[in-house]
Amino acid sequence: MDFDSDGVRLHYELHGPPGGAPLVVVHGFASDYRLNWVGTRWQEALTSAGFRVIGLDCRGHGLSDKPHEPAAYAIGVMGSDVTRLMDQVEVKSAGYLGYSMGARIGLQVVMDSPDRVTRAVLGGIGASGSIRSAHAIAEAFLRDEPSDDPIAQTFYRFASARPTNDLRALAACITGLQPHWDTAKLSSIQTPILIAAGDRDELAPDAPELVELIPSARLFTIPGRDHMGAVPAREFKQAAIDFLSDE
Repeated sequence: MDFDSDGVRLHYELHGPPGGAPLVVVHGFASDYRLNWVGTRWQEALTSAGFRVIGLDCRGHGLSDKPHEPAAYAIGVMGSDVTRLMDQVEVKSAGYLGYSMGARIGLQVVMDSPDRVTRAVLGGIGASGSIRSAHAIAEAFLRDEPSDDPIAQTFYRFASARPTNDLRALAACITGLQPHWDTAKLSSIQTPILIAAGDRDELAPDAPELVELIPSARLFTIPGRDHMGAVPAREFKQAAIDFLSDE
């Protein structure tokens, strides 16, 4: 299914019991809903736990439109995509699950529209709020060739292997999506938040520092996992479901 978000067509999916607790689920950079959440068996785990999953393909990703202008990917714009999706499916408030880029978008929604998110699980995110080596990643995508930067090289291999990916759009996304924390807003958050990161996460080693900035946040460390490897971890799924199911 598709909807219009201020002139950009976005793809979304609905799964799980119609009467289940609504849960917005948002993927990471250069991924999409199905790659991030279906093959890793998150969708199966969430729907089995009774959630009504509202899965988004972010702009620039998956089956959604792919603008080539960095301004189209400003963090506030991508946060608004989430609230417009909730309006589309007539959900006033919901839980939220996001990984990496999806986690940063979720945190923006919590800050901009706190009444829309009941509680949030944000994985693979740290206090820096941005993806390390963003410039090198954008350059590799625009040249369509690997980079000497190891993080950029990993993302290039990951993104270029997906035929649905538009590398120019992804370069615009990572360029436009470089956020700056408003520490005053972070310190005023009251929404319950679980920050989850692998103990070997090379992109979010400062996850504990982010928890310190948010009064309502707590940390879950995924043992033995790096950034890419944390997503399918069984411990992560269980911790997320337990947290999202809490009243």
